[in-house]
Amino acid sequence: MSFKVTHYARHSKARVGELTTPHGVIQTPVFMPVGTQGTVKGIWPQQLHNMGAGIILANTYHLWLRPGVDWLKEWGGLHSLMNWNGAILTDSGGFQVFSLSDLNRVDEDGVTFKSHLDGSRQRLTPETVIDAQLAFGSDIMMPLDICTPYPATPDRMAQDLKVTHQWEKRAYEYWRPQANGSQLFAIVQGGTNPALREESVAALTQMDWSGYAIGGVSVGEPRELIESIIAHTAPLLPDTKPRYVMGLGLPQNLTHAISCGVDMFDCVLPTRLARHGQFFCGPNGDRLGIRRAMYQSDSMPLDPDCKCETCRQFSRAYLRHLMMSGEMLGSMAMSIHNCHFLIEWVARIRRQIIAESPSFT
Repeated sequence: MSFKVTHYARHSKARVGELTTPHGVIQTPVFMPVGTQGTVKGIWPQQLHNMGAGIILANTYHLWLRPGVDWLKEWGGLHSLMNWNGAILTDSGGFQVFSLSDLNRVDEDGVTFKSHLDGSRQRLTPETVIDAQLAFGSDIMMPLDICTPYPATPDRMAQDLKVTHQWEKRAYEYWRPQANGSQLFAIVQGGTNPALREESVAALTQMDWSGYAIGGVSVGEPRELIESIIAHTAPLLPDTKPRYVMGLGLPQNLTHAISCGVDMFDCVLPTRLARHGQFFCGPNGDRLGIRRAMYQSDSMPLDPDCKCETCRQFSRAYLRHLMMSGEMLGSMAMSIHNCHFLIEWVARIRRQIIAESPSFT
């Protein structure tokens, strides 16, 4: 497992790199579609491959509850079960646990929570989260952390960070002897406090993590604050390791983060927006709604410049009809387009950095 930077932008902190995993070499910057429960909603693995997705994300919390860690281990992990030959990054489940705050109890050893499926009592610790991801066969794993909500008091941010650092140290020490080709990224937390973000980076860079993620952004903050946190934190991270912002998925946010030196992104937005009839379009990454009456007789594809399967085959008029009729093909086709759009959005920036294009310097 390795990472190397191959190109730097001339007038920003943007860079292009190669992340080598057991399931292929990933060109960065890269957008990773989210397959929460072992599937990117509405999209076949071959379609993901066709659109250039070399890596996807799956969620430890949901897979822990269903179908279960032991069951997945018996199947030989997620790659075998999904028939997916690309790389897989799994998150720790921390975001889901803490977003269900009325169902969990945190202590210094871990978190106890009730399953949202059947109310059963569950327990996550830094060690059991690593065990689960090793059983999944994850190429890249994340440690258990506390995703501080927005807004939060200074005391809450500081206390959450203290516990997160304790958990991450335990996860790192537990993972190292049994890494077996997997990567483990650290997660920088600290809420909206720049000093806490600096403290988090200083503490975590004392250990030789495979990469570094910026967590706890895009959890309700205004766009300006998200950009401020990323711009402040990303340059503090080691230049020789991949940098990952968790949960970022709007084109404009991706462009800004790449200019700050970030390499990896994931978000559920492209498929979630698709299910609500929204699609990305145009050179500015505008977000439009297909249910608008103006598209009723529109013979154009969703984006005239897009080469995805959806835009090569279907008109806006037909897709509007599908969405208005509640036909599942509508949301599936829109999901393909939105995921392709973001993958290509980042790939285009990658090409511009290599070419030293003035449109992205």
